[in-house]
Amino acid sequence: MTRYLALAAAAVVAVALLGTYAATRLMKPDDDYASCNGGAVAGGEIGGPFELLDKTGSTVTDADVITEPSLVYFGYTFCPDVCPLDTTRNAETTDILAERGLSVTPVFISIDPQRDTPRAVGEFAEVLHEKMIGLTGSPEQVAAASKAYKTYYKAHPAEDDYYLVDHSTFTYLTLPDEGTVGFFRRDLTAEQLADEVGCFLDHTR
Repeated sequence: MTRYLALAAAAVVAVALLGTYAATRLMKPDDDYASCNGGAVAGGEIGGPFELLDKTGSTVTDADVITEPSLVYFGYTFCPDVCPLDTTRNAETTDILAERGLSVTPVFISIDPQRDTPRAVGEFAEVLHEKMIGLTGSPEQVAAASKAYKTYYKAHPAEDDYYLVDHSTFTYLTLPDEGTVGFFRRDLTAEQLADEVGCFLDHTR
């Protein structure tokens, strides 16, 4: 009986150790940011390569755009309320982080290629912040970028030039060497978002 109890105890310990090892392996690279609880940790599952058009109409890739920590947002310039508020918040967050000695680039990716020309997204971005990068592309390029970031968008029937586009509203923190490490809800204020992003960036230094 004692032998069986010992074997059972050993088996429990072995399973626990295996579970701890597996959890440690699966958590990488998330565990580096585990203390940043306010923003959900992406863990390398969100984001990836993309090919889009910048304000000049030139083709750019994610490597060209994500050259420092970036706040990536998917929206459209005709958006009547949500996108202007979210992108303004991201611009304000950029300034708050700069005051704290942290540099980020806000990136705006259009999910409305029918109306959002390179010039339109470029002007939209420049009005909001001098560092903001506006990107658009063909329907196929936009769809591929959206798929990489696991975002959702669907245009309403285009009865005129002012149709709406439903879309997800997360802001993604993407790093040049690690990809997307976190994403944030739109209900955060600029100060709160700066705190959350700052937590992630503190763990990269």
